Amino acid sequence: AYSDAVFNKSIFTDQARLFKALDQFSPKVAKRMAKDPAYVLVQACIASYSEDVRPRYTTLNDSLEAAMRTYSRGLMELFPEKTWWPDANSTLRLSYGQVEGTDPRDGITYKPFTTLDGVMEKYDPSNPGFSVPQKLIDLHQAKDYGRYGEDGTLPVCFLSSLHTTGGNSGSPVLNGKGELIGINFDRTWESTMSDILFDPAKCRNISMDVRYVLFILDKYFGAQRLLDEMVLVARADVPHMIELPVHR
Repeated sequence: AYSDAVFNKSIFTDQARLFKALDQFSPKVAKRMAKDPAYVLVQACIASYSEDVRPRYTTLNDSLEAAMRTYSRGLMELFPEKTWWPDANSTLRLSYGQVEGTDPRDGITYKPFTTLDGVMEKYDPSNPGFSVPQKLIDLHQAKDYGRYGEDGTLPVCFLSSLHTTGGNSGSPVLNGKGELIGINFDRTWESTMSDILFDPAKCRNISMDVRYVLFILDKYFGAQRLLDEMVLVARADVPHMIELPVHR
């Protein structure tokens, strides 16, 4: 089969072959790489995308942006009493909400927090998407969470009613005191509609709990020098979410 031939003959599919070629790199090697089946395949895909997909996508995306302006204008006319947000292009964008779960559909409940226990429940060494490093497995089995654990487990992610969109991955999540409590990276499936209409009862963004970040830096990587650069604060008089150290 074609796929077998690509993987068997290409230097890009074998680490040893690739490193050897790079170590001996020369104009001759470059010419050989240009004829490599994997390289030829990728170049063909790029050419096809550039010629057949991107022009049409750009046209449709331009039409969508124009339609969104019409849609927004219609909403403003339909609900004149509502306060609408201004054009925020090239400005700092802030969203506010609470750490909370949701019941988006009948029989479906999303709790506010996920834990390392859940990560281990999904562990599948045969699936790269669900593989877990052995060191993390050992830390979980030993319950060696340091000061970042809670109730015998370790928080990993949390949901909150923040209005986020594409491009918000990596955005800091702050508490009311301006302290970092998480890092935004995704939305629930039901929240993708928030680009059209935000429903605070259903829409939830997903953030990595800063306690998990600190745990990985501390217990997994032993990156004490990074931790020394941070100011960690513990507050017992604030919401449950940040009773343990957070990064400021």
